[in-house]
Amino acid sequence: MTGILFALLAGFLMSVQGVFNTRVMDSSSMWATNSWVHFTAFVASISIWLFTSRENLFSVFNVSNKLYLFGGVIGAFITFTVIKGISSLGPIYATMLILLAQLVTSCLVESFGILGTEKICFEWNKLVGVALMVVGIVVFK
Repeated sequence: MTGILFALLAGFLMSVQGVFNTRVMDSSSMWATNSWVHFTAFVASISIWLFTSRENLFSVFNVSNKLYLFGGVIGAFITFTVIKGISSLGPIYATMLILLAQLVTSCLVESFGILGTEKICFEWNKLVGVALMVVGIVVFK
């Protein structure tokens, strides 16, 4: 149940953040906005770290595959693409397409066991779910 609540909260926060970031970009530039977003995320993360368990901050470098340390770089491009998508398509349509891309990517990652995830057998009901989502986007649009 906790996982469901966190996933729903993440979806809510991502949608709100996308709109916030797009509005900031209206008065600035894309990369200034992107820098501000990640700077404030850094400040928030460090502040929370300081007031919580204060585990070794540099333990992130113990990750087995150092490629995973570039998640922040991906985050910068996520922010860029969300802002551009929302400013071009509007929040609803952009979010639907973002969710579709996340679902398809997650299915591929799990089906092939990519990036260290456990390989899960492909099931046709997942394909049906994706197809229903595509139909829903077409009907909505």
